[in-house]
Amino acid sequence: MGTQISIAAAVLVRNGLVLMVHRHPMRQACPDRWGLPGGHVEPSELPHEAVSRECLEEIGVHVHDPRPIPMVVADTDVDMTAFLVTRWTGEPVNAAPEEHDDLRWFSPGELALLKLAHPETLPNMLSAMQIATQ
Repeated sequence: MGTQISIAAAVLVRNGLVLMVHRHPMRQACPDRWGLPGGHVEPSELPHEAVSRECLEEIGVHVHDPRPIPMVVADTDVDMTAFLVTRWTGEPVNAAPEEHDDLRWFSPGELALLKLAHPETLPNMLSAMQIATQ
């Protein structure tokens, strides 16, 4: 069994829609699939610090008050910590074109139709979207 990779991911929700990034077809892991903004937690970081840094690097926004939410990933080599983000500064853009070739907002119904990097995370994302609108 390999070493677990720690990942921090952001579920950005606005007006009932969630922001997804499309992984570049040349990516080694989960190419040509939709996923959440985020990335590796560095050895010196806590997950909430990593998700803030990754959101700034990947989509150019400063997140405020990321709230931990459950996120189940089938890949046992991946330890994913997810955060619900409903407040941020800046407008999301594709700030990491070498990693992603698109980003878009999706409704819950549209999410179910996407080729997701981790399809098993769909119920957790839908729950987070419901929490965000309460």
